[in-house]
Amino acid sequence: MVFVRKFVQADAPAILAAFHSDPDMKRQGNVSTLEEARRYIRQFTDSDSMDAWVVDCDGRAVGLVGVSFDRENRNGWFFYWMSAEYRGRGWTSIAARTIANWALSEGGMERLELGYRVNNPQSAFVAHAAGFIREGLERSKFFSKWSAYRC
Repeated sequence: MVFVRKFVQADAPAILAAFHSDPDMKRQGNVSTLEEARRYIRQFTDSDSMDAWVVDCDGRAVGLVGVSFDRENRNGWFFYWMSAEYRGRGWTSIAARTIANWALSEGGMERLELGYRVNNPQSAFVAHAAGFIREGLERSKFFSKWSAYRC
């Protein structure tokens, strides 16, 4: 069974495994040890301005959907990731749509924003499936090994 839920510290080993599942996960945070995984979880559980939900598959944290809130302006920065071995199943899209709908209703937000690299069509698919509308292109937003990426 797959569903979204809040983080618990017991998710740390699964979070560490997810960050080791794909080199591109380094863009989601610095998690290379179990203690860093615990710290990664605490940034969400101890925050008043950011919240995240685990995508849970049979009791294992396999993905994340989150929002950084700007409550004064009623907008948020939306983000998500999925462990490499669980991608392509539609779970990120469903979780993203669920959390986006919550943020725009019960969460009190009027606007959600997100960004993805143009060389990551899977992330673009998730954004579109969750109801996000493309508003523009940011040139040279990220640099990696001498290459600029558009977002």
